[in-house]
Amino acid sequence: MSIQGKNYIGYALSAANTKTFQSYVPAQNIHLPETFHPATPDEVEDAMVKAEAAFDVYAALPASQRADFLVAITEEMMAIGDELLERAQLETGLPMGRLQGERARTINQLTQFADLIREGSWVDAKVDTALPHRTPAPRPDLRKMLVPIGPIVIFGSSNFPFAYSIAGVDTAPALAAGNPVILKAHPAHPGVSDLTAQAIGKAAHRTGMPDGVFSMLYDDGYEVGTALVKHPYTKAVGFTGSFKGGMALYKMAMERDEPIPVFSEMGSVNPVVILPDTMAAQSQSLAQTLAGSVTLGAGQFCTNPGLVFTVQSAALEGFEKSYAEEIKKVASATMLTEGIQSNFIKLRDKALAESGVEVMAMSDVESEGQNQSQASIARVSGKTFMQNPNLHEEVFGPFSLLIVCENIEELQNALAHVPGQLTCSLMAQENEAAQYPHLIRLLARRAGRFIMNGVPTGVEVCPSMHHGGPFPSTTDSRFTSVGRDAILRFVRPQSSQDWPDSLLPEELKTATR
Repeated sequence: MSIQGKNYIGYALSAANTKTFQSYVPAQNIHLPETFHPATPDEVEDAMVKAEAAFDVYAALPASQRADFLVAITEEMMAIGDELLERAQLETGLPMGRLQGERARTINQLTQFADLIREGSWVDAKVDTALPHRTPAPRPDLRKMLVPIGPIVIFGSSNFPFAYSIAGVDTAPALAAGNPVILKAHPAHPGVSDLTAQAIGKAAHRTGMPDGVFSMLYDDGYEVGTALVKHPYTKAVGFTGSFKGGMALYKMAMERDEPIPVFSEMGSVNPVVILPDTMAAQSQSLAQTLAGSVTLGAGQFCTNPGLVFTVQSAALEGFEKSYAEEIKKVASATMLTEGIQSNFIKLRDKALAESGVEVMAMSDVESEGQNQSQASIARVSGKTFMQNPNLHEEVFGPFSLLIVCENIEELQNALAHVPGQLTCSLMAQENEAAQYPHLIRLLARRAGRFIMNGVPTGVEVCPSMHHGGPFPSTTDSRFTSVGRDAILRFVRPQSSQDWPDSLLPEELKTATR
């Protein structure tokens, strides 16, 4: 191992804080010997000052050089080899196949953004040349494009050690757009963070990036994150996590002398609606598909289908039986941290204790190791669901609630109690769905991604993907954290009026159009 156990300030390492914490191995309920140091106030200030100084230099670099930097990060990450994956498996308990796929996704994200900025059209350049002889008033020469905004603070996520962490869905577009990044590493996987930060540092050095273009700071509490969000040099924040955490950052940012945007992804219950004809035709396959989605990755996805809605029908009993049997067969899995596992059990048991909730099934296949999940599903009537707001809340883990309504009207009324979501799914035949336009509109208003005959788990990284949604799933439904449009979170439009070609950015020069 080459774990340094220290903070990254630019490319320098420091351990000025005498307080320490250690990596936790959830499958074994032990701590690894390396120690990590929460950043001191001086180190936070140093990181922000370096980022601010780096901004003008980095933003002015040709897009091709920033693209080279992103590609170099992928090369340095891959050069670490199995050590990176093995450390991630230790710190998360996730299976190796999942981690290999997530690393590949992260590499793909970085590569896609490198290709995007090399091609260049993402800046959305617009040119209206001067019309000096126009009457009654001449028109000035006006040219507009998207430009970077300044240092971006990003919070690493607990459930994706690669894709939503150090070099993930926030870091890649922020760097691509021309912004320095200050990243607050998640304490759940500090060793993975350290290795990935080393890769970014090496890539920055190789490609001649300015000192301060990337810094990583540790904290096992809230002090560092608070200081970063409140710092006057910070121009935007990226966060993936709980509703409570995301809203705390959002409110903090709004209370600054200069309010700044916070792009928080804060979880979702991702309702799935099964219409009766489809239930009758596909009850067995639906049960298998839903059980697989609910339990995928021990349910530790923001796209986990936490609520399943349907109506009373002759096929319902068979579906419920099959669904319960599928859940019982699922082996328990190691959850990411001791805190996540204990919170899952607490929230699941709280939901199951609510009046009118019936347990349908719990996994009875035990696995070795600590911090194990136990997949669980329960049933409640549509009327009870509407009357109890506690049943509308996310339970982060392998849990889902089946809401059985008397008819389509009650189903629609129940769905009206569900707020904005990352995803909504409709299981229906085409001609069946066409009978319920109001239901479709009701779901569409709540969904960032509206799925037909599919489950929400699995987020494709491509230009047409939107991973975001109406509040409270995110703080701004206009933006995505996945796909190339994720870059739009970290830029702003700027017009140039009556500037000579020689002083304009390349993207706005007449000769390059």
